[in-house]
Amino acid sequence: MPIAKLAADVEALTARLAPLRAAGKRVVFTNGCFDLLHPGHVRYLAAARDRGDVLVVGLNSDASVRRLKGPGRPVLTIDERAEVLAGLAAVDHLVVFDEDTPRRLIAALAPDVLVKGADWDEEKIVGRDEVLARGGRVERIDVVPGLSTSELIRRIRSG
Repeated sequence: MPIAKLAADVEALTARLAPLRAAGKRVVFTNGCFDLLHPGHVRYLAAARDRGDVLVVGLNSDASVRRLKGPGRPVLTIDERAEVLAGLAAVDHLVVFDEDTPRRLIAALAPDVLVKGADWDEEKIVGRDEVLARGGRVERIDVVPGLSTSELIRRIRSG
């Protein structure tokens, strides 16, 4: 199923963002695996969207998720994860990346605001230096305690 919010690649997304930037819109970027979407994800993405005018979500490819999370992950395929994320009102644009980190994507997109969960130390947020060097800002959003995909998988397996 084609998903209108999903950009084919970073160049296509940059072209989509150009008229929005020209109109003075602030671009917010966040990224993640977003496997087994849960209320913590929904709250996080809504809060990220509130930091600007346009929310771009970088979505780890299946291969990237496997390298980061191990065998058996992701639970949902890239197409399934993208479709679920695209259904959220907070998400304006999606782009898939295959690397372990979104550094190249962040450098290319040059977001005005980079958002990560507060469980990340600000100094360790990938792309931080690139965003700050361009005059942007980095914001950390509180995560919902006890809500994570890994915790959901554990609960499912334990019955």
